[in-house]
Amino acid sequence: MRVKRWLPWLLKGAVSAGLIWWVLSKVDIADAWRTARGMDLGMLAAAAGLWLVQIVLGAVRWGVVLRALSGRFTAWQTLGAYYIGVFFSAVHVLGGDAMRMWYSRRAGLSLQTSVNSVMLERAVTVLGLVLLVALMQPLLLARLPALSGAWVFPLLSLLGCAGLVVLGLLDRLPAALRRWRVVQGLALLAADTRRVFFRLRFGVPALAVAIFGHVNLSLAVYCLARGLGIAVTATDCLVLVPPVILVQTVPITIFGFGVREKAMITAFGLVGVPNESALVLSFLYWLVSTATALPGGLVFFLSGERRLAPDVLKTDKVGA
Repeated sequence: MRVKRWLPWLLKGAVSAGLIWWVLSKVDIADAWRTARGMDLGMLAAAAGLWLVQIVLGAVRWGVVLRALSGRFTAWQTLGAYYIGVFFSAVHVLGGDAMRMWYSRRAGLSLQTSVNSVMLERAVTVLGLVLLVALMQPLLLARLPALSGAWVFPLLSLLGCAGLVVLGLLDRLPAALRRWRVVQGLALLAADTRRVFFRLRFGVPALAVAIFGHVNLSLAVYCLARGLGIAVTATDCLVLVPPVILVQTVPITIFGFGVREKAMITAFGLVGVPNESALVLSFLYWLVSTATALPGGLVFFLSGERRLAPDVLKTDKVGA
């Protein structure tokens, strides 16, 4: 059982190690260090500020979903629970979503609302990201007219929208299938999907906040790039960063290590950024996101639930 439990993480660790080895083989470490040492601390602080705004935007996005599901959380409860999730996403291999579900349940939400609200908030986030990438594609092609595979992201947008429609209709499955427990869970998720996405007063604001959040994160990366003296524009970052984030969401490595660096080097290499500079940019991306997540740990410890958390993290299978 222990082997089965840890095998996925060992495989992810191997993939991370392989990708990091490949990245390091393509850069001059001394040159990368010189680039890092020249970082403008003012721009670093600006990027950190935007990352904190990102956490607030994430809480607002989840709050819209909770309201659609009639989840009785105050704004402060939503922000606190979301920040705790951000903290655990940064420091624990099981991720923050499982912790957010558990904490929401402990705070009084129903199990259905706790689980489905987090799942649907993630769906909103990814769909908003895919839509932003598709919307930015004309700018990308204007910058890189010879780029191949231009059809991929519009297709992903269509598939994402179609997937939501299918998800929202899963409770219409034949009655014979509804005896199965997993189908019953999917039926509840389908009803909640309609409450979020099929009602304009919730679906539109949730997607708008998600898209704005990704724009905000692109601007944070722009601040880091400017601080390093990298010759890119805000438009370049708005075009290049969302695909990097999208690739990073693929769960094949631990905390995105390796995938993030490879994606950043590949994306910014398209506009002439040296590998060394792109690697330092990727490292600072991780460093600032982790540093701004750490106060969520203080929120968690002050919440008084810390004594119960280790047992939950060992047994909760939601985020595994």
